[in-house]
Amino acid sequence: MNLPSNHKWSFSTIGGVKRVNLENGNDLRALPLLDQKLWTALSCPVEGLEIDANTLQLIDADGDGQIRVPEILQAVNWLLDLIKDPNELFQQKEALSLNSITDSERGKYLLETAKIILSNLGKSDATMISVEDTSDITRIFAGTKFNGDGVITEDASDDSQLKQLIVDIKLCVGSTIDRSGKEGINDALMQDFYGKAEAWWAWQQKAKTEAASILPFGENTEVAYATYKAIKAKVEDYFLRCRLASFDPASKEVLNQLNSRIEAITQKDLTSIISEIETYPIAKVEATPILSLVNGLNPAWEAAVSLFKTCVMDVVLGSKEEISENDWRVIVSKFAAYEKWKGSEILTTLASLGEEKVAFALRLETKESLAKLIALDLELSAEVDAMAEVDRLVRYHRDLLKLLRNFVTFFDFYTAGIKAIFQAGTLYIDQRSCDLCIRVNDMGRHNAMVSFSGMFLLYCNCVSKSTGEEMLIVAALTNGDIDNLIEGRKAIFYDRKGNDYDATIVKIIENPISIRQAFWTPYRRVAKFINTQVNKFASDQDKKVDQLVTSKITDTATKADTHAANALAAAPVAPAPVAAEAPAPAFDIGKFVGIFAAIGLAIGAIGTALASIFAGFMALVWWKMPLAIIAIMMLISLPSMIIAWLKLRKRNLAPILDANGWAINARATVNITFGNNLTHLATLPIGSNINFNDPFKRKGMPVWQRLLIAAFLIGIIIYSLIRAGVIHLNLNYL
Repeated sequence: MNLPSNHKWSFSTIGGVKRVNLENGNDLRALPLLDQKLWTALSCPVEGLEIDANTLQLIDADGDGQIRVPEILQAVNWLLDLIKDPNELFQQKEALSLNSITDSERGKYLLETAKIILSNLGKSDATMISVEDTSDITRIFAGTKFNGDGVITEDASDDSQLKQLIVDIKLCVGSTIDRSGKEGINDALMQDFYGKAEAWWAWQQKAKTEAASILPFGENTEVAYATYKAIKAKVEDYFLRCRLASFDPASKEVLNQLNSRIEAITQKDLTSIISEIETYPIAKVEATPILSLVNGLNPAWEAAVSLFKTCVMDVVLGSKEEISENDWRVIVSKFAAYEKWKGSEILTTLASLGEEKVAFALRLETKESLAKLIALDLELSAEVDAMAEVDRLVRYHRDLLKLLRNFVTFFDFYTAGIKAIFQAGTLYIDQRSCDLCIRVNDMGRHNAMVSFSGMFLLYCNCVSKSTGEEMLIVAALTNGDIDNLIEGRKAIFYDRKGNDYDATIVKIIENPISIRQAFWTPYRRVAKFINTQVNKFASDQDKKVDQLVTSKITDTATKADTHAANALAAAPVAPAPVAAEAPAPAFDIGKFVGIFAAIGLAIGAIGTALASIFAGFMALVWWKMPLAIIAIMMLISLPSMIIAWLKLRKRNLAPILDANGWAINARATVNITFGNNLTHLATLPIGSNINFNDPFKRKGMPVWQRLLIAAFLIGIIIYSLIRAGVIHLNLNYL
């Protein structure tokens, strides 16, 4: 982008700071020339702002969650290279006109891509494209076979066998989600399937090429092997016992001694303990290792041995009714090759497909057809990337200027009727609405920073009853009074979308709100102090009375119990002498005279001072009296008002935003006038009818108040007449 060489900037003083004005496309083109020291912000977070977070993530090139000046400039340059007239951005339209895209090579490609998107959405005749059109990739590719992600579904082929193969691959090795939202397979899944299919096929073919040794019983080998395996351990145990009996004839009786075990089960239902009987030897041990297959067998093994005889013995050794150890070795050798082959079995779900389907999948042309479908899909990856760029273009066109007005300059914040992107909503509390509400991202940083803002802040925990969403906000109170604001008080918060939240004050940072509020602050403090002291005094006196009454009752009960016990006790011997009670301390009149004298002096001094003040006040000319009262009040309130005025001039939003992850480069002053626009007090609508007849208002004034006011007014009149010489008072006579 060519930068203007002699661009003239326009600045405005806003919030006590000179801020640049972004007024037209030339200002945007020249933005890289603007000194960063003149930018209002140097960094802002991606999350927690009232602007599309997806747009901010696209601008955040390094993905660190913060947007900085170079990333802003990069986004501006990219956008201005693709639109014809940058002045169009200041119209802040929700949709981008296709005619606004430049005629450059890249612009033409994105224009064609935009038309493809609209066509896929059934909007072939549309001349505008919006974020809603470009953001839902699933909807864009819902009706397409290929979408550039390398994932194919069964819809990618018109061949029924290939369709079924794709379904079978998904069943055997899993699937992944296609951009269309359907389940499909990619090259990795296809290679996984073929690796397992080829291994399983080779294992199956080995059994066919070496069938004589591996399948000695033909297609019945698996059944025969199962009957052999069922009795193998018991038969080999029997022959081993026979060899022991042959080695030591005396051991034959021990090996066959089952009397005690059988006696233990004779009282039981033998059909219910077959598993225990199975642990006994398969037959009675003999010195000669011959096992009858029809007689003398353990009842629990008769059926298994009979099945073995039919499936194995009769086939290998003929119709023999007994088997020797040598015969058994012949049987074992028959299954050796099968056992080895079975041990190398490829355990995979491909077996459920059957040999016919696996054979079709392993055909070279089948594999090439699948690979070709995946390649065709990947050929559109560039088109999909272009769709992502169209989405970026539409988002930048809609949101970038809004970000600039809240980053380069705080235009939105200082413009009436517009809210900045960091303003989360409105808090309603105590007959006022607070528009300066900001989400709190890090309470720890807020605790360290917000004291420098100089603003009266309410931290509120907000919970949505409808969605359960919870957030912590800080609301700046810049108008009204603070009498009824305490931690725990409830309020209502509305976010920028109009959703309501139950808000609870969890923390208050106190600072002046207005000069009017500062005027009454000293009197509130005095009233609060007096109220606290009165409550404390009343509480202390109540405790003293309670303790006195309790102690008297306890002493009386104790003495009564003691007298009763002494009266009932029978004492054969004379009671021991009881020590006399210590006499109560004598009344120290000197001590109390000193106390009363001190109190009298204090009251006298206070009375003298008040009398002097009153006499001096009454000595004034009548028109000076109101001025004296005003002067006294100003003497009390002026320091507080001056301090408030100084603080209100310096209220600064920057520390609050800094605590939220911003890097503010200039003051964001919230002076008195601007603060009044951020907190709105309740006012009656113009033209409202008001009924002043309050049915619950106190009727009239109590008599004592009327007499007190009358006496005060009469006293002032008499004193004024005496001062004027109208009335002469003979003090000597009095």
